[in-house]
Amino acid sequence: MNGRFVLHDHRKPRPHFDLRLEEDGVLRSWAVPQGLPTDPGRNRLAVAVPDHDLDHLTYTDEHKSIADTGWWEEHDRTDRRILFTLHGRDDAVRYALIRTDRDWLLHRVKDQ
Repeated sequence: MNGRFVLHDHRKPRPHFDLRLEEDGVLRSWAVPQGLPTDPGRNRLAVAVPDHDLDHLTYTDEHKSIADTGWWEEHDRTDRRILFTLHGRDDAVRYALIRTDRDWLLHRVKDQ
């Protein structure tokens, strides 16, 4: 599966990032309080939030800016994990979203 993605830098109500992946005509969305993990093997909490309309791919306002955008590529999916690559403005990075009992973990995969 390939679709577009956007990473919003969202400053209200508390600073966090929103990861949005295009799928089935909507943007599946997760709030990531500490931002995407920058080091391989690192995890970040990712809280699933309601789906957003596709117009959020380009949406900005005084509290929300676009930190990165591009397309994403799914490699594998189970009920508890999605393995994918974000192909952003500057590079391509592989991540896994892993479902826990309450939320998700966003994990940066070691080898590209």
